[in-house]
Amino acid sequence: MTRTTELSRRQFTALAASSVLTTALAGCTGSSADSSPDETAEATATTTNGETAESPNGDSDSAESSGRQTFDGWLEDVENYDGVRDKTGTDAVTVDVGTEANGGAFGFGPAAIRISTGTTVTWEWTGEGGSHNVVDTDGSFESELAGSSSHTFEHTFEETGTYTYSCVPHETVGMKGVVVVE
Repeated sequence: MTRTTELSRRQFTALAASSVLTTALAGCTGSSADSSPDETAEATATTTNGETAESPNGDSDSAESSGRQTFDGWLEDVENYDGVRDKTGTDAVTVDVGTEANGGAFGFGPAAIRISTGTTVTWEWTGEGGSHNVVDTDGSFESELAGSSSHTFEHTFEETGTYTYSCVPHETVGMKGVVVVE
């Protein structure tokens, strides 16, 4: 399935400003190819509004909620995003598809999770908001488009990294999510 996304002028301006800010912050913090992984993680934990989120290696949900990391703006327009939920140390995590957000049942619940490598994430459809899918922005995983409350999709995350995903038909209204794998 080919994804096409049209950016509004406002989204394009925000994306461009975010890129300039990221470049400026990298220069100010002395980031370079010689930085350690911990330093790089801390540098990327700065949100676009200048607040600093907890390092991806931290344990507290509440600390991250107060300095919400936006993942390069990916979650800026996600109404139900309230911080990264720490689910590390568990073998399986469930994310609801079609939760109340963004003007209807157009959310993932929770919108952002942190898990350990080897964890299986199961997306469970609520049956609300019409048909939804779950598509990784880099193509690592993709579900079919479905609307039934009995539908599920799962993916096991074997490699560390940050995975951004969306419901393609509802991405423009903010139906997006993030999985951080440590």
